[in-house]
Amino acid sequence: MSQASMGLEEIQRAMASAVMMPLTADEDMRQHAPDGRAMTHVAAEFIAPNSRLTPFERLEIYNRQYWYRVLGALAEDFPAVRAVVGAKKFEALSVAYLAQHPSRSFTLRNLGSKLVEWLEAHPQFAGRRHALAVDMTRIEWAFVEAFDNPEHEPLTLEQIATLDADSRLAIQPHVRLMALNYAADEVTLSLHSREKRQASEAGVKHDDGEDAPVRLPRLRRRALWVAAHRVDLSVYYRRLEREEYLTLEAIRAGMPLGAALEAGFRDSRIPASGRPGRVSAWFGTWAELGWICTPDPGSLVRSQEG
Repeated sequence: MSQASMGLEEIQRAMASAVMMPLTADEDMRQHAPDGRAMTHVAAEFIAPNSRLTPFERLEIYNRQYWYRVLGALAEDFPAVRAVVGAKKFEALSVAYLAQHPSRSFTLRNLGSKLVEWLEAHPQFAGRRHALAVDMTRIEWAFVEAFDNPEHEPLTLEQIATLDADSRLAIQPHVRLMALNYAADEVTLSLHSREKRQASEAGVKHDDGEDAPVRLPRLRRRALWVAAHRVDLSVYYRRLEREEYLTLEAIRAGMPLGAALEAGFRDSRIPASGRPGRVSAWFGTWAELGWICTPDPGSLVRSQEG
């Protein structure tokens, strides 16, 4: 098939398919397409040569630039995961992930949106630190969402005081709730500080000597519940009680307030006498941070982009 006989959509699909093919180990374009055809023939179907480059060579430039850009973007969004698994493993992980979940959006912001689920299903790419890497991936993706997800008009403490068991609430879209297996929030923040310090000291950061996973203190596996949220254009992490986390998850799932609190305290060791005080303290904190809003989508008044 020649370029003249291909429609615009066919050319676009052929170009995208070729550009998104993973590079070789030498960072060259592969010699054969997935269907076995020689890439010299494939490229010639929709790219003309010029005075210096063949169709294959011209296509290879785009193929390389696509992968350099998406791999760089993923490394920027998940620096702590990269440090924990090591640079080479992270690149292999990234190539495998992006081969299954290539860029589908006009913005690279969404590139890592499936990485948590993908890494959970592919433990071989993180080795013995798999569970920790999944936790850290969850934390770093929550940072992306907390930073630029929208914000609704929050309820005041006075408005919250008028609620009853049948009231339906919502949690701010920028509040991301996480159940973790390790104190991965502390490790992630520590590694972020390390990355910034090394970049500052080096001026220009190089990958030399970064292949090995970073050394970590011995971590004890224990359940933790964490929220990532935004305040004044900065992202913070806040640890939650198990019951607080479950209540917030139930509110986000659309349960009425009474049912959400029942779900939060199910199988709880907190005695019944201590629960009203806990709930009061939670709502005080949530109101102060602006986490609670109404489920009415028309209440959207502020966003990071606006």
